[in-house]
Amino acid sequence: MMSEQSGQAPRSAFWRTTEFRATLYQIIALGGVVAFGWWVAHNTLHNLAKRGIHSGFSFLFPPTEANFPIGETAHIPLLQGGFLYLLMAIALGWVASVLLAHWGRGHGHPLAEDLRMQAGVVALVFVLPVLVLYATRGSFQTEVYDATKPYLIAVLTGVMNTIKVSFIGCILATIVGLVIGIARLSSNWLVAKLSGAYVEIFRNVPLLLQMLFWYFLVLNTLPPVRRSIGILGMVELNNRGVYTPDPIPQASAPHFMLAIAAAFVLIYLYSHYAKRRQEQTGEQLPLLYPSLGILIVLPGLVWLVLGQPFTFSYPELHGFNFRGGMVLTPEFSAVLIALVIYTGAFIAEVVRSGIQAVSKGQREAALAVGLRKGLVMRLVVLPQALRVIVPPLTSQYLNLTKNSSLAVAIGYPDLVSVGGTILNQSGQAIEVILIWMMVYLTFSLLISLFMNWYNTKVKLVER
Repeated sequence: MMSEQSGQAPRSAFWRTTEFRATLYQIIALGGVVAFGWWVAHNTLHNLAKRGIHSGFSFLFPPTEANFPIGETAHIPLLQGGFLYLLMAIALGWVASVLLAHWGRGHGHPLAEDLRMQAGVVALVFVLPVLVLYATRGSFQTEVYDATKPYLIAVLTGVMNTIKVSFIGCILATIVGLVIGIARLSSNWLVAKLSGAYVEIFRNVPLLLQMLFWYFLVLNTLPPVRRSIGILGMVELNNRGVYTPDPIPQASAPHFMLAIAAAFVLIYLYSHYAKRRQEQTGEQLPLLYPSLGILIVLPGLVWLVLGQPFTFSYPELHGFNFRGGMVLTPEFSAVLIALVIYTGAFIAEVVRSGIQAVSKGQREAALAVGLRKGLVMRLVVLPQALRVIVPPLTSQYLNLTKNSSLAVAIGYPDLVSVGGTILNQSGQAIEVILIWMMVYLTFSLLISLFMNWYNTKVKLVER
């Protein structure tokens, strides 16, 4: 009666509220997922024990030996010494840079506007790890796989091979896609039609067939070693691979690489200073020639003072094979060519759509003020097209990395190929499949994290 007289509606019990029901449903759903996961794990462990199969990842470690060869090996850095210090420096630099940027926003020094804040972030994220790498270069310890090593080193070798072909493939596919995407919009009829034919052909032929084509019908049909095809006396092509000069670091190589890193940092800071100066005063400072000067002068001084940083070992025929130099195996070459050509066709369409998303009036305005067509594309169109290009480009990088698992079909020892051999020898199917899933998930998350960060840098800023 009092509630009715006061004009207030009676309050419902808390278990009848919408918020309580929503929370209850979420708890029930989460409990169902946990129960299902527990049931799957319990059932799996019970069946494994019933068949006498031991679970766990202890098979990866000594005293177990792999006892199988891997055609392409790499130096695996051990989690100790210089490599551990480098990882700690990278983590410390990123955390400190985030805290510094947060402090700057709170004290009126936003990162996008304060050159000193930008220099501090560059020093923490790039300079600190480079200095640690330079200071601890003598304490790096690596492991190279052979048949006496445990399964763990074999898995890491497969991971390194996957990283190698995926990283190089992403770079080359981006270049191919950018060139073909721009060529598809060319006013030259022949160039536009050839680019369109490239996209339509390679995008619609399965990647596995392209790998088989390049491996069996192209690279394996090259002449034998004694009739190798020489290019400029430095590169040799035959059915065993591509032999190229191999750079051999000398005593001054670490100092030379440090000078290159310092040059890039100075170029980065100078470009931001020039941009800030133009925004404040309208004065446009030159960028190309000062940047080239910095990049040439600093490493050049190190070269002159400390001597040649690298010498080259060239392939020479001795008996039935070449000695010296560096070899790109037919398996690696076929996988890389197929991934680049296939993914480059998709990236070309991404670039074409991004360019076409830019208003035609932007091009006409740029041409009206006297810019050449090349400058219009580089300074006006592409910077605006990036906000459309980057999100689908991320998907293509993810696809290329995951598609590299098809390399098992032609014998390239990537993660899937090495893991399959380990699975057949050890019988640890669940563990090996979990390793595959976790490694590719990690690769995907790292690529997405980097590309999302880059996307925030190129997107339009609303005012």
